[in-house]
Amino acid sequence: MEPDFRRFPGWREVTEAEWADPQWQRAHCVKDARGLRAVVGDLLDEEFYEDWEQDRLHRATMSVLLPPQMINTMAPEASAARPGELTKAFYDDPVRRYMLPVFSDRHPHWPSHPMASRDSLHEQEMWVVEGLTHRYPTKVLAELLSTCPQYCGHCTRMDLVGTSTPQVAKNKLRLKPADRAEQILAHLRASPGIRDVVVSGGDLANMPWPRLERFVDALLGIDSVRDIRLASKGLIGLPQHWNSDAVLRGVERIARKARSRGVRVALHTHANAAQQVTPGVARAAWALLNAGLHDVRNQGVLMRGVNDSAHDLLDLCFALSDHAGITPYYFYMCDMIPNAEHWRVPLHSAQLIQRQIMGYLPGFATPRIVCDVPMAGKRWVDQADAYDRELGVSHWSKSYLTPLEAADPDAHSGSYHYYDPIDTLPLSGQRWWRETRQG
Repeated sequence: MEPDFRRFPGWREVTEAEWADPQWQRAHCVKDARGLRAVVGDLLDEEFYEDWEQDRLHRATMSVLLPPQMINTMAPEASAARPGELTKAFYDDPVRRYMLPVFSDRHPHWPSHPMASRDSLHEQEMWVVEGLTHRYPTKVLAELLSTCPQYCGHCTRMDLVGTSTPQVAKNKLRLKPADRAEQILAHLRASPGIRDVVVSGGDLANMPWPRLERFVDALLGIDSVRDIRLASKGLIGLPQHWNSDAVLRGVERIARKARSRGVRVALHTHANAAQQVTPGVARAAWALLNAGLHDVRNQGVLMRGVNDSAHDLLDLCFALSDHAGITPYYFYMCDMIPNAEHWRVPLHSAQLIQRQIMGYLPGFATPRIVCDVPMAGKRWVDQADAYDRELGVSHWSKSYLTPLEAADPDAHSGSYHYYDPIDTLPLSGQRWWRETRQG
C-alpha cells in the first residue's frame, strides 16, 4: 500500500489528483525547517530541528530538497499518537538517514576520511569535453545538467550537483546546455569505439522532456552507440514525472526508434530501502516498460544504518523485482566524499553481504556489490588484489587506461586504493591513522 500522506497535518487536505501531479510535487518540495514544519506540524520535537540545523551549518555537503513523495516514505508506520513517537521513528528511519541527515548521524571523531576528496572518482579530470567523462574503453558518462528533483546526502557528485552549502561552494557547468550537448554529441560521432552512453547529471527528471528526447534521438543517429542508459532517481523520488502522459509518449517514440536500430535503451534508478518501492513507483516503472524501454534497473548504495545487511538488501531486491519490475543491478560502496564516514561500510562487510545474498534471487536479478575505486573504476568487491584489514587499505588493478593516463608509461602497473572507514578498524589501525594523519 502507498503510505497515507494524510497522516501528516500539512497534507490532510491534499487530493489524490494533486498528489499524482508532478508539478504539485515539485512546488511542495521541502527545502528547510520551515517547510518541514508546515508538513508535520508539532509532531517532530524541537531537538530534531536543532540537530538538522547543526548539520546544515557544519557538515552537509548537499542541500536538502525533498519531494512529498520522498518524505512520505519516511517512517511510514509511525502514527505519532504519543509524544516523541514520530521523532524517534524519523531518527531510526533508513530513508531519513540518507535523504535528511542530521548532525548526530555523523561520526564525532572521523566525519571524513583523511583520503576523502570532493570529486572522489576524478570524473571532472576525465572530461574529454565539458560533462563527458571517458573513464572506460567503450563507455562514457554524459552529465547534461547539475540539478535533481531531490538531493541525496551521500551524492558522489557533491562537488558539482545542487546548490552550495556552508561547507561546499559548488563547481559550475560553464557551457550553455545546448552547446554542452552538441560538444558531447560531436565527440561521440568522432569516437566509434564508444558503444555505451550513460546519460545522467544531476537527474534527468529535471531536464525538460523535449530537450532530453532530442539528445537521445541524436544518440540513436550514431551508428556505434548500442546501449543508452538514462539515469534518474526521480523514478523513486518523483515517479509522477515518469508516469506522466507526455513523458510516456516520448519514451514510446524513443523506444520504437531504438528497437528499429537494435539499440537497448534502459532507465537506471536509485532505491536504497524497500519502503521506497511504493505502488506509485511500481506504476511508473511498469508504464516505462510498457512504453518499450528495454529494462529498468536499480543502482543503490550500500550504507551503514540504511541497508547494510543481507536481510535489508534482499527485502529491497524482492520489492523491486516482484512489485515494480525493476532489475536489481548494482549496490555501490559509498564513495569517499567528505563527511560520509558514518555511511561507509568496510570492504570485508561488503564481501560478506555479497556472499550472503547469493542463491535467493535469480542470477540475472542478483545485484553485484561493487567498489568504485578512484581512477580504476567499478570492481566487484571480491576483486581486490590485496587487503590490509588493520589499516583498512585495499589494493586494486585494472586492465585498461583512461585518456587521462594514456601518456603514463607506468599506468598499467599502477595500484589503486580504497580505504575502509577508520572507526571500523582495530584499535591499532585507528591509532596509526590518528598518529599519521592527525599528529
